[in-house]
Amino acid sequence: MPISALALALGAAVLHATWNILLAGARDSEAATAVATLAGVVLLAPVALADGGVSDAALPFAGASAVLHVAYLALLARAYSGGEVSVVYPVSRGTAPVLVLVFGAIVLGEGTSVVQAAGVAGVSAGVFMVGARRPAEHVRVARRDLLFGLAIALTIAAYTLVDAEGVDHARAPAYLFLLLAPSAAVYAAALALGGHGAQMRAEVRPRSLLIGACIVGAYGSVLGALRLAAAAPVAAVRESSVVIATLLAAAFLHERVDARRLGGAVLVASGVAAIALG
Repeated sequence: MPISALALALGAAVLHATWNILLAGARDSEAATAVATLAGVVLLAPVALADGGVSDAALPFAGASAVLHVAYLALLARAYSGGEVSVVYPVSRGTAPVLVLVFGAIVLGEGTSVVQAAGVAGVSAGVFMVGARRPAEHVRVARRDLLFGLAIALTIAAYTLVDAEGVDHARAPAYLFLLLAPSAAVYAAALALGGHGAQMRAEVRPRSLLIGACIVGAYGSVLGALRLAAAAPVAAVRESSVVIATLLAAAFLHERVDARRLGGAVLVASGVAAIALG
């Protein structure tokens, strides 16, 4: 995996962890998701229009990715509405790279070395350790949150594989605009028609603009990495966001980081190193 792709994927992890924490702490996660994605589209539009570089071959991939992103946004926002981030986030982000590895090898025929496969497994195991709760806390993993996490993982794996092909036919900013603009518009319209207009107006504030900027920056970095490396290692490295989110939660939300979570962080770091060297 080239160093440039590794840097882009790690940058995406930082931005992704940041916007998920901000979104989970919003007054209304569904309304905040709609406003933030629309804000991201507005911020991205000038760059995408100036950059250009989209071929007709990219359109089917962008269309499929837009549909998948509507599902992703809806599932994520609903999961964070009354759900536990410490369950949803590690399950979704930890399962996705394993699915990408399997689908990429079977469907796309992408080669994967033994070292890279071990790295993907290490990252996935590490993120589950980071997100796991200690038995002493006497908290049972909610079936609802587990199912949401698995459903989100499926959408992440699906759009990662689609975008890995689509980005070969377009420059990253333009391609991101093609998939994000319709998905953001459809999701916002669905919420508005569902009677959430007042909540959406209440979320028009700087916090949502920051979330939107992080969303665009995170996925733009991922698309850039996908132009330089295969989907499986990129997906695995970006899942180090679970460790970053844990550290941010400890720093800003005063959550305790125990030995299990620290062990998971070390395992994720080792997995990232294996992927980069594999």
